[in-house]
Amino acid sequence: MKKLRLLCNLTIAALLLFLSTFKSLAQKIQWDKNSSSYTNLEKGEIVRVTLPDKQKKVVASSELLTPKGAKNPLSIRSYDFSEDNQKVMIFTNTKKVWRYHTRGDYWVLNLVTKELKQIGKSFPESSLMFAKFSPNGQKAAYVCKHNIYVEDLSANQVKALTSNGTTKLINGTFDWAYEEEFSCKDGFRWSPDSKSIAYWQIDANTIKDFYMINNTDSIYSKIIPVEYPKVGQKPSACRIAVVNIATAKSVWMKIPGDPANNYIPKMEWAANSSELVVQQLPRKQNETKLFLCNAASGEAKAFYTETDKAWVDVNNRGDDAIGWDWLKNGKDFIWSSEKDGWKHLFKIGKDGKETLLTTGAYDVISFLGFDEEGNNLYFTASPENATQQYLYKTTLDGNGKAERLSSIDQLGTHNYNISSNGKYAQHSFSSSLYSPSSEQISLPDHKPLNENESIKARLARIKPARRNIEFFQVTTEDNVTMDGWMVKPFDFDSTKKYPIVFHVYTEPAGATVKDSYGYGVNSLYIGDMAKEGYIYVSLDGRGTPSPKGREWRKSIYRKIGQVNIRDQAMAAKQLLKRAYIDSSRVAVWGWSGGGSTTLNLLFQYPEIYKVGIAVAAVANQLTYDNIYQERYMGVPQENPEDFVKGSPITYAKNLQGKLLYIHGTGDDNVHYQNAEMLINELIKYNKQFQVMPYPNRTHSISEGEGTDLHLATLFTNYLKQNCPPGAR
Repeated sequence: MKKLRLLCNLTIAALLLFLSTFKSLAQKIQWDKNSSSYTNLEKGEIVRVTLPDKQKKVVASSELLTPKGAKNPLSIRSYDFSEDNQKVMIFTNTKKVWRYHTRGDYWVLNLVTKELKQIGKSFPESSLMFAKFSPNGQKAAYVCKHNIYVEDLSANQVKALTSNGTTKLINGTFDWAYEEEFSCKDGFRWSPDSKSIAYWQIDANTIKDFYMINNTDSIYSKIIPVEYPKVGQKPSACRIAVVNIATAKSVWMKIPGDPANNYIPKMEWAANSSELVVQQLPRKQNETKLFLCNAASGEAKAFYTETDKAWVDVNNRGDDAIGWDWLKNGKDFIWSSEKDGWKHLFKIGKDGKETLLTTGAYDVISFLGFDEEGNNLYFTASPENATQQYLYKTTLDGNGKAERLSSIDQLGTHNYNISSNGKYAQHSFSSSLYSPSSEQISLPDHKPLNENESIKARLARIKPARRNIEFFQVTTEDNVTMDGWMVKPFDFDSTKKYPIVFHVYTEPAGATVKDSYGYGVNSLYIGDMAKEGYIYVSLDGRGTPSPKGREWRKSIYRKIGQVNIRDQAMAAKQLLKRAYIDSSRVAVWGWSGGGSTTLNLLFQYPEIYKVGIAVAAVANQLTYDNIYQERYMGVPQENPEDFVKGSPITYAKNLQGKLLYIHGTGDDNVHYQNAEMLINELIKYNKQFQVMPYPNRTHSISEGEGTDLHLATLFTNYLKQNCPPGAR
């Protein structure tokens, strides 16, 4: 079922909005390569700040960023510097491709000559993707209409490196499924010597189109085709090539296996210009193989393999597929694995030899970077409390022990954006009671560069938020201990009974219980749930990506819709034993995978849940995409019973409570067909319910004038009418 996209579902919950804001605090600065300086945007200008003294200099002023004849400077979506910092690439006038703004116009500002010029001028407006400088700064490459081009920045000459690209044969970028499930967007890489480019080619000619209908923008309806591989269908064929810039000839890598039964989610140059490193996953995604490929001959040799009885994680660092964490000798790299039951970091050599770098009964939440000179490796973890997150360090040689660097006085969630040389970091902190704040620190001592602007100083000046939120654990009759948060009414009286509302997600791609600002707030509710007399709760059960070990996360394999649903219901059953909870007023809601969970809970446990609001749910697991669904559920031709047992539609006949179902008809992710399949099943059994289709809205249901207010009003009114607030 559909994963939770924390930064894309704009109205899913206030917690996601706050989380997005918090995350941006740690990531808005852009570290210079191999340096202790960074750049960021200030009032539309690019400013460079040098540490530790924080000397500030405007490197791209509004004046320099204003094209000749224009009144206003370019509006910058993102930017990137050439390796010598003499040029800056500006991405502007952007358009969405699926979920992300990856198409637009690119301009190059020469900081030496002060010349600003647009590249790819001969192509249509807002049609270029992923433009980036060659390492020597002399050229730029980009994708347009599924082909790769290179442009000489001095001669202004454009050269096509591929010419066979179509909507189905995709060079240098990806199809819908690769982007959605592997976060693969930018599909080409410059070689370090600037003489060639390695790129993906996706052949989606065998992938069927799913048709959406636009009934509102004209008198006659329009068909909107979406290339979409449903679960049970073979993947798009994928292969890797290296194209010579001078000759425009491509050499295809001879990676073994059927291209239409394997995935290639990661590919990078292997710290030199003669080899590529490629990650291959079989269709079931239960094995990862790493290959070294000869860029000249295409010969491929496997040097590392890992398997799992469930699935193997892709190993992306961050929310994209770019980058490989090579140590300076170019022979070793950092890798994460759950092979010992916990997610740990390893140093892997090109010869396949490995060194374990982190040890113990805890998970590495995320690998952040390293300082090879200082023999320091940085990562986040939280061995004692799965709802929190802290910075740790250990040694790169494998002989060290994990040492916590985040303050013991700042309990909550810490994020870090570490400089490329590992000497400094942008540090952000928040908790359920403190809004996000940030500081710049030195490493490895974790000292703020300015004590007066430090997080510690800020927290001393403010009071924590007045919120009746508490974190707790509940152990079910199955002996499963789950983390949760509960927001109680402000005037809470334990001698009275209150309605309870559960916010759920429960699937492998997202957790809802974290000690971070914004959790426990529902932006779909107009008003304050605590003030109006609701108890608001969320629980993370087995299968969620909490740092509780491999077994916790992967016990859901082939059992989405079963294990996660029972965990939620059994935890709710324990909570309902509390005298102050009114068992006749129990509501549940969720979005995407959370919508699926809502339906399953309402249908499978009608004795517990009385009201449900499900948004953009997967009602039938056979309608969703192959990469996500087969990763967690297997291939339906082999175990069809698991898909039936996990799908809400199987249990629709059991509906007893109140149901509001909401879906956008233009959802290219979880298709609106789920709504119609579910509606048909409910009609079959004479089950009464309410449904709200939002015409042409996508998975976020955020498009169109008035949509956000309408959705929030609908949600609030339905909850109040069917699960009335207040003590009794």
